[in-house]
Amino acid sequence: MSVNRGQYWRLLESLTNSTAKQQGDFVGTAELATKLLCEHLQVDHASVWSWSKDQHIQFEAARYGTPASQQRVRPSNLQSLSHYISELRNHLHIAASNAADDPRLAELHTSYIQPNQIKSALEIAVRINGHIEGVLSLERYAQKAIWNDTEIHLACQVADQLALTLATGDAYHKDEMLTLFQSAIEKSAQITLLVNLHEETIEYVNKAHEMVTGIPQDKLIGRSFKELAFFRQSPEAAHQVLEQLCRGEVVRGEVPLQHKNGDSYWLKFYASQFETRRGNHYALVTAEDHTEARNHQTELEHFAWHCNLTGLYNRTYFNRMLDRTECGYLLLVNLVGFKRYNDTYGHSKGDDLLVEIARRLRHFSALYSGAETARVGSDEFALLLPELKQEDLQHCYGRLYQQLSMPISLGRESVDVRPAMAIVAIDEIVEKVPPLTCADIALQYAKKKQGMAIQVFNSTLLKAFKDDAEIERDLNLAIRGRQFELYYQPLRDLQSKSYIGAEALIRWHHPKRGIMYPGAFIDIAEQTGLINSIGSWVLEAACKQLYLWQHRNIDMSMHVNVSARQFFGGNLYEQVWDLLTRYRIKPKTLILEITETELMEDIRYATNLCQELADLGVGLAIDDFGTGYSSMRYLKQFPISKLKIDRSFISDLNISRQSQEIVSAIIAMAKALNISLTAEGVETAEQERFLADNLCHQAQGFLYSPALREADFARFIEADKPVMLH
Repeated sequence: MSVNRGQYWRLLESLTNSTAKQQGDFVGTAELATKLLCEHLQVDHASVWSWSKDQHIQFEAARYGTPASQQRVRPSNLQSLSHYISELRNHLHIAASNAADDPRLAELHTSYIQPNQIKSALEIAVRINGHIEGVLSLERYAQKAIWNDTEIHLACQVADQLALTLATGDAYHKDEMLTLFQSAIEKSAQITLLVNLHEETIEYVNKAHEMVTGIPQDKLIGRSFKELAFFRQSPEAAHQVLEQLCRGEVVRGEVPLQHKNGDSYWLKFYASQFETRRGNHYALVTAEDHTEARNHQTELEHFAWHCNLTGLYNRTYFNRMLDRTECGYLLLVNLVGFKRYNDTYGHSKGDDLLVEIARRLRHFSALYSGAETARVGSDEFALLLPELKQEDLQHCYGRLYQQLSMPISLGRESVDVRPAMAIVAIDEIVEKVPPLTCADIALQYAKKKQGMAIQVFNSTLLKAFKDDAEIERDLNLAIRGRQFELYYQPLRDLQSKSYIGAEALIRWHHPKRGIMYPGAFIDIAEQTGLINSIGSWVLEAACKQLYLWQHRNIDMSMHVNVSARQFFGGNLYEQVWDLLTRYRIKPKTLILEITETELMEDIRYATNLCQELADLGVGLAIDDFGTGYSSMRYLKQFPISKLKIDRSFISDLNISRQSQEIVSAIIAMAKALNISLTAEGVETAEQERFLADNLCHQAQGFLYSPALREADFARFIEADKPVMLH
């Protein structure tokens, strides 16, 4: 059905003069347009679709008219409608009198036209500057009909009005955004400047500049940018930035500046060049007060490179200094017994002790130009000293050792400090071994010294360290390769003159070094953590052998040494429970030995674990008794079944009155506590006689037998004759 000219103009006039059209309201204009077209052209359904800028997706902006029976919506993905889009670009509209068979709409047949039973369709492109922004779609369901020129022309005019509305809306949006940006920039705390690079003038600056620098806007706009504080206070840096801008580079940086009152502040800036449509070159400069962030960064850097407690450099920063150092001396200081002090008196007192040591080190290092001090571990400190003559060096570290050894007053208490010190000549480290590693090696030897615990690093220590490293590597292989074997040293009851037990002692059948005793590798295993695996193997092998003895009616107890790592490792109870369950060992025949010093490391944990093990029927013995620092109070709270007197008191028992008194006191104490007592390292009949006369319960040592392999031990017990070794 055609539309007359009057209706034609009234429809366009209604659309053009509508409030929605005047305000650039595209959706409102589209809704009015679809309604008017349905009413005047007698189409069943009209809709307006808006395309995304990349022309990948279309969105329905408005619709009007009778919905189709299926109400299937046209595809939103434009990438599947390439032929349809090509037709619109080339011809601006598609007038399909038979929509179901029109090849131009072939991509819409299956998904949209056929399900909705559309007979005729008119598709008009909505264009702005030749670019399609959307589609106006008219549809008829009743019958196929040819779209006449008037209808097509009217629909095209409506599509143009929709395009104008869209353009008006974009213009309004751009104006609003420009106003919004201007308002935002004026209210921003960030400085913004526009600099004309041709005329070298400042054409715009926002209020933030005055807030940060104290210089008003009217003092800068229209003036040369060389009047900025940046150019006046840092001319070289400013001209370098200007040269980079003129080359088209983006420039960013931070500059220290001063207010008129002399206060300093930091300005962080970003500058880039751009060209206007008229060919003028400008620089956009944004900047902000970075003083607080800079101070915070400085504070963070201080924390990153310094110890929070002592204020000295930390290990990370000290390592960096060492990497740049080719000569001079490294002194590494460790506080022997600090962990014990920390656990006994509390971490607060421990911190006070560390702070005082740091103060002494800082005071001492101030005597040497270029010296640096750091805290490189919990209770380890390092000094980096300049080159010194040999006699001056000895005087230096001797004097430092004396100063650090002086008692420290903490409140009402006076604490005796025992430092251990290692000295490394940095220029003498020929091989590529880090100085701190060398110092750690020397420090381990220093700790073992009596008197002044000072050790100078040398090649002999390095060789020993490498040997230890080789042993560590071989230990890993030994654990997997079953190179260990248990030997058994008999324990003799001094009253019944019979053998009542054995101590399991590990031997390592090294493929190159032969049989190795524990002293050659246990310390290394302790330091590397391999002792846990070795200790677990020893415990299981000992329990298995004890089971075999008991199965053959050999009434023996088995003593097994437990390391501190194994004892405090967290799973000793579970392992012992599993072994007792598996091998059905008689109660009190498995006796675990731990040294006196190790037991005191964590008294609360040790007490609980000892009680749990005792409840399982496991005996507990304190090994090397007399060399540690336990007290009667602690011995009373531990469920200990045996004390083993350290061999150092037995070795000179015949000639030392002091050793005799100590051993007698230990025997008396054990009797008072109702604890069994074993003397280690008995080698002579005189030692045995003294122990028996003083009612010591048991003894072990070379007087009876060294540690024996299982077969030899079995024959020894059967013979029940002591083996005399002189």
